[in-house]
Amino acid sequence: MTGVSMDYPLIECITGDIARQADVEAVVNAANAQLESGGGVAGALHRAAGPELAQAGRPLAPIRPGQAVITEGFALPNAWVIHCLGPVYGVDEPSAELLAGCYREALGLAQQQGIRRVAFPALSTGVFGYPLNEAAEIAVSTVLTTLPACPDIELVRFVLFDEASRGVHQRWLETLTDND
Repeated sequence: MTGVSMDYPLIECITGDIARQADVEAVVNAANAQLESGGGVAGALHRAAGPELAQAGRPLAPIRPGQAVITEGFALPNAWVIHCLGPVYGVDEPSAELLAGCYREALGLAQQQGIRRVAFPALSTGVFGYPLNEAAEIAVSTVLTTLPACPDIELVRFVLFDEASRGVHQRWLETLTDND
């Protein structure tokens, strides 16, 4: 875990299960356009939340790459799920701007909803094929540049599937905050 500085809330990178982050108010779903269950993060969150999550998403769908919407968390230990549709690498362009948009919009929704603690997966890095190193740099830099506009947020947690992904995010966090 890394504390950034007095200018930022706590930002941390952990290895874990996004559906088991009981100490945060919102988790971010790496959603598909229809906000339905799928594989990876979306599948894990939908299984843990129950069928109500898909039902709540139906009137909000479809969403476009870079967009975020919010629903209740239902059976998850979190009050809220922020659904983001990340870009498919090499298809949805400009991919870097669309991916950054996911993080900006998610944090904006968290701020509007009064959410103080939010957990993100590595958006677009699974079946959407975004290279991990590039995606991690975009994720961390976008969170750092967006947080000043979100003064109520106290914690941003990157919850990564494996230690290699956690390490990449942690290195970008340390590089971009000069927190060696």
